[in-house]
Amino acid sequence: MESNALAKELRRILGAEGFLESVPQRLSYESDGLGILRELPQWVLLPSDTEETAKCMALLADEGISIAPRGAGTGLSGGATPIAGGVSLVTTRMRRILEIDPENRTARVQAGVINAELTRAAERHGLFYAPDPSSQMACTLGGNFAENSGGPHGFKYGQTSRHVRGALWVNHLGEIIDLTEPAVDPAGLDVLGLLVGSEGMFGMATELVFDLIPIPESTETLLAIFPTLTAACESVTDLIAKGMQPSAIEILDRLTIEAVEKSVFAAGYPSDAEAVLLMDVDGTANEVCDEVHNLQKLLKVHGAMEQRSASSEEERRKLWAGRKGAYGAMGRSAPDLYVADVGAPRMRLAEIVQIATDICAELDLLCSNVFHAGDGNLHPNISYDRRDSDQVRRVLLAGQRIMEACVERGGSLTGEHGVGLEKRDHMCLMFTDEDLAAQDLPRQALDPNRRMNPGKMLPVRGCREMRTRSPYLPGMAEYDGQYGEDPA
Repeated sequence: MESNALAKELRRILGAEGFLESVPQRLSYESDGLGILRELPQWVLLPSDTEETAKCMALLADEGISIAPRGAGTGLSGGATPIAGGVSLVTTRMRRILEIDPENRTARVQAGVINAELTRAAERHGLFYAPDPSSQMACTLGGNFAENSGGPHGFKYGQTSRHVRGALWVNHLGEIIDLTEPAVDPAGLDVLGLLVGSEGMFGMATELVFDLIPIPESTETLLAIFPTLTAACESVTDLIAKGMQPSAIEILDRLTIEAVEKSVFAAGYPSDAEAVLLMDVDGTANEVCDEVHNLQKLLKVHGAMEQRSASSEEERRKLWAGRKGAYGAMGRSAPDLYVADVGAPRMRLAEIVQIATDICAELDLLCSNVFHAGDGNLHPNISYDRRDSDQVRRVLLAGQRIMEACVERGGSLTGEHGVGLEKRDHMCLMFTDEDLAAQDLPRQALDPNRRMNPGKMLPVRGCREMRTRSPYLPGMAEYDGQYGEDPA
């Protein structure tokens, strides 16, 4: 079909508000939160439901056009970055909460529903949705599904995969596949498990069914103030070893505290602290009382200079708003922020945090740390200006060295942000060519032409070749837009 004819047909399906083609309209979709990599999509398509999505994807399949699925664009690994000539298929007009079933404690939602909106809707039934990424006021549940997102309360409640009950899926050909009850898995395969965290490589979820959890009887928020970041990290390692289980365990270092306290997110964190430990403890009133008492004794042993407990729900919300607003607050330091994301063994938290800090200092970069300490999900945050090519080079080199250091010590490349483009070529740090070829088999079966989010997650070249190339993030530093290559 000729391009103008295809555009006309897509516009007919979606309406004028669902088909964006001018350059100003498309600019907002050229990258996700990883602004270093950008590519203008040919068109931006915003369907309002499953049927519109399926019709668009069938048309694009006939024309062999690649698709970059996208939610709110809050991702940080380049997962929603389109390729030249491809389109962005965006879920943000699919914003309806279709059903909340308090008896079965489930919710059925469209993929574009904002994470926090689901909990707000569930609260009137005494329920909540547990996964809470820091971007939960903006990120979509479809994006959370694609990335298997976590959040501060993932320590106790787990990531998105633990809470998914089913999905309505549109594959690369525009076929609608119903993976919801009563026949979630009619073929006897864990297809739903394969799709969670697949980063848009197999198709798009348009509707999702999630489990909801009863709101705990009691929740207490603690803030422990430490003289060193190392002491804060070591206290986390110890409390986990002793079997304690707060629902959330977060650490903020001095630079993060300073940025937050100078911003609209000011939470009352002490400006003279080298680190603070922010925790939630929830359960029955008796459980919370006992756990808080035991935690306070342990934290004192590890050198906590002061411990505070939120005295009201307002204070509790303020403390957490400061944590979740930390990334935005860092905009005071520089116009851009590179958020590294690695999974560290909890026994080596303090060691790896220090290594990341030392790497950035050696490269003359400003690094602040705020992270999900409970599950070892570290986020060294590097402030920079992407207009400065040398700064970009050093930032990418730091990111690579942090990943290498973490993997060498038994950690992983990513804790929750996904692989996308950022870590794609570094999959070779953890996997052999044979491993990656095995991981590519589902894609060969489900999207043999690799039109769905091409070039993401799996290297486009073999590991042996990648190890002989540029010493820093070669797929990014030498980016030429050609991410649609066959990775096999």
